[in-house]
Amino acid sequence: MAHDHGHTEHKLAIFRGTLKFKSNVQKIWGVLIFLSIVTIVEVGLGIVKPAFLIENYFIGMKYLNWIFIILTLVKAYYIAWDFMHLRDEKSSLRRAVVWTGIFLICYLMFILLQEGTYIEGVKTNGYIKWNF
Repeated sequence: MAHDHGHTEHKLAIFRGTLKFKSNVQKIWGVLIFLSIVTIVEVGLGIVKPAFLIENYFIGMKYLNWIFIILTLVKAYYIAWDFMHLRDEKSSLRRAVVWTGIFLICYLMFILLQEGTYIEGVKTNGYIKWNF
């Protein structure tokens, strides 16, 4: 069985071919380092909690929470792209998987923000019984 040299190199490259590795072992180490750096940034921000990111809000949520969500999505997307081999699938399947995930995550965020606002209102104002 002959191997396509270009296809093999494609499997040993990450970031759309920006970083190329000589073997699968090197690629796994490269991916581990990338994912570790993103995780270290998340943990570092969680420990330090810069005032700018905590005091400012965007669409009802602190900047710090947005950064956590975005970095987590970057890690999840990259893991699916590389280790679940989405890169090698047809574009229609890739879009179906990615857009479904994006839609469900946005929907979950909407629900959590709505319910969180309701719970905050109940805690702030107390339970109000409706008198019909």
